[in-house]
Amino acid sequence: MKKLQLFDGSLPVEKITNEWYQEFRNSNYGAIITFVGVVRDEDNIEGLSFDIYKPILESWFESWQKKANDNNAIVLMAHSKGDVLNHESSYIAAVCSPKRRVALEMIDEFVEDFKANAPIWKYDIKDSKRVYAEDRSTPINGAGLLK
Repeated sequence: MKKLQLFDGSLPVEKITNEWYQEFRNSNYGAIITFVGVVRDEDNIEGLSFDIYKPILESWFESWQKKANDNNAIVLMAHSKGDVLNHESSYIAAVCSPKRRVALEMIDEFVEDFKANAPIWKYDIKDSKRVYAEDRSTPINGAGLLK
């Protein structure tokens, strides 16, 4: 099973989380902590749309996998590409660990770092058009325009 999964459109939450549980419940992890992000109905948007730069995302994710492995844990992530309507899920993350405290702390750090550093660009969907959500975006360290 791939620990990083990308899907077109909204995520099949129950399918993904059930597959993760079935895959890892017998792996002697005492904790499987899951975070599910849901698109909120706010600012008159119909949903969100996402672009992903996969090579940098994979590198970012692998650095987290190494950090997790140092703590005898693993991280799992699923994210949407393209459009996700309000009240649907675009992001699921999980940490599996023998120790509850490691999993609880790591899921918090992972989700926060994801929001700050993952190479995923978010757009609002308004009037069926994508509008870059600049006010809710965080620049990626080292990113910029070449002159």
